[in-house]
Amino acid sequence: MKFDTVVLGAGIVGVSIAIHLQKRGRSVALVDRKRPGLETSFGNAGLLQREGVYPYALPRDIGTLMHYARNASIDVHYHRDALPGLAPFLWAYWRNSEPARHAAIARQYATLIEHCVTEHEVLAHEAGVEALLRPTGWIKVFHTAAAQDEELRDAERWHREFGVHYNALDPAKLQIAEPHLDRSLVGGLHYTDAVSVTDPGALVAGYAAYFERLGGRFLMGDATSLEAEGEGWRVMTQDGPVSASSAVIALGPWAKDVTSALGYRLPLAVKRGYHMHYAPQPGTVLNHPVLDVDNGFLIAPMARGIRLTTGVELADRDAPKTPVQLMRAEPVARSLFPLGERVDDEPWMGRRPCTPDMMPIIGPAPRHKTMWFAFGHAHHGLTLGAVTGRLVAAMMTGEEPLVDVTPFRADRFDAG
Repeated sequence: MKFDTVVLGAGIVGVSIAIHLQKRGRSVALVDRKRPGLETSFGNAGLLQREGVYPYALPRDIGTLMHYARNASIDVHYHRDALPGLAPFLWAYWRNSEPARHAAIARQYATLIEHCVTEHEVLAHEAGVEALLRPTGWIKVFHTAAAQDEELRDAERWHREFGVHYNALDPAKLQIAEPHLDRSLVGGLHYTDAVSVTDPGALVAGYAAYFERLGGRFLMGDATSLEAEGEGWRVMTQDGPVSASSAVIALGPWAKDVTSALGYRLPLAVKRGYHMHYAPQPGTVLNHPVLDVDNGFLIAPMARGIRLTTGVELADRDAPKTPVQLMRAEPVARSLFPLGERVDDEPWMGRRPCTPDMMPIIGPAPRHKTMWFAFGHAHHGLTLGAVTGRLVAAMMTGEEPLVDVTPFRADRFDAG
């Protein structure tokens, strides 16, 4: 089986790349060990975050760090035995979270975020799955005026700098938008440009079906079997070996398994996260994804029910599940919104691939002229999947990219 390109990884990033290459006349094999959309892209808050111009930074104030050090919060949990291995990443992450550096990163990162909704809208329409996109925006809610004031200051700055749109909600307006939330909330912040996805896994599966209708081929296979074959590449699949003139690594949290074997030293780490679905109590409805800022969890209306998602777990990528954050969040979430019975048999866990400068790695592999990288999207994999697909396909086919991709190239690191 011979193709122009093999794309390794069938999450939202890999599938989007495969579509854009196939549309440009390339013959593409998409290879993964599971069906499209069943790993990291399956479980998340289901948001296309047009307002997400500032990637999530590491807190730097002593009070917040001491709070997290107690390891008892909903939004952050860590495995003590994983911290020594994560220390170099966390140190670089902390340095890049310094306000001036973070602002400089945001100016580059925003060039991707600017196109996140429009690029998904195009693919969703072409794939016939636009019904999965809900242009409702999402809402942050507050229990304290201090938290609300801080978030409003950020929103106003993002509006001035990057054109982010929002509405401040007093208790009365919040009750109109979400009539079944806790009445003691002091207000909310509605980001109106964002789009929510009612089933992220189904969105990826829909995109993958469109890729196959375009003539692309999905194959189950092992990305770690990738090896050079002349100037091209060869990978084993259940249907036999696949040969291709070029390869794209879009393996998310597993990218390092392949890039390390090829001699690259990329500073990738993983933030794990969990979700659980609940039925709403009879007669209640949740209209928007809602983030409880003071308590650090999010609830979102999904096809399967109300999805409760957690923040960050710092642990070894393949360590056993420890869904303590969900257990901490559930009783608090029930006081925020009238959740009913659990729908899932057990919590879902996913892994977010992260870089210490909070920006994805997109572009050519520094030492292999027929290989391309597209991973490290952290909290915004779903958000940036479609625009990343367009960028990588443009670079590979000689088109002018939609944005300057220089800040996202792998050679910004000492990659080896």
